Amino acid sequence: MTAAVARRATLARSVSLIREFGYEQSDPARFYGTLADDTARMVDDLWRGATDTTLDGRTVLDVGGGPGYFADAFAAAGATYVSVEPDAGEMHAAGLDARGSVRGSGTALPFRTNSVDLCLSSNVAEHVARPWDLAEEMLRVTRPGGIVVLSYTLWWGPFGGHETGPWHVLGGEYAARRYARVHGREPKNRFGASLFPIRASHGLRWARTTSSGELLAAFPRYHPRWAWWSVRVPAFREAAVSNLVLVLRAR
Repeated sequence: MTAAVARRATLARSVSLIREFGYEQSDPARFYGTLADDTARMVDDLWRGATDTTLDGRTVLDVGGGPGYFADAFAAAGATYVSVEPDAGEMHAAGLDARGSVRGSGTALPFRTNSVDLCLSSNVAEHVARPWDLAEEMLRVTRPGGIVVLSYTLWWGPFGGHETGPWHVLGGEYAARRYARVHGREPKNRFGASLFPIRASHGLRWARTTSSGELLAAFPRYHPRWAWWSVRVPAFREAAVSNLVLVLRAR
């Protein structure tokens, strides 16, 4: 089911996304716009591979959708896009139309069971103290046969500490204090409060044992296809994968 995603997973794409990452804080509209287009293509490919249908007319729920940067990209794919975000300030941070957004917690989603076709969470699980509660909620609201796409940043990877990296490898609290000392302000992502040390092994263990879904695929989100093998190597994958995508079919 990942054949189409794999075809797009080229070295040129990886380099382009890494370059765009440098604009995350200085020009978030540019960075998240690029990421949104890439994410919508990835999700569309995964949906087609799992169901042999398009996203046209399907309901996509984005858990942790922030200010709605992904809305236009999914609308272009024909999907009905809805996002849920716990922080009202974050929802309106970019000045975008938030009428498709719902304020709520990812670990207690304000949606009926089996109410959406596809549930997505992009780079959110590492910001949640109980990420697998969030993952189970994503499966709960997804109709049987629909899919869940959960993508998150690994703690021991190069971007695990977000703006405090690479010092996070010496300890999350140390990295946060160092950032505050050097920059004169607290980091946006505070270790222990809004950033947690999540691992590939944690997600794979959950995905293989949950009774609510079936694991269809696991691959590095930003790597070229020839580096996907790294997910299969314990310990090594924690530093090498950077961002892990888990794809599950809801039961």
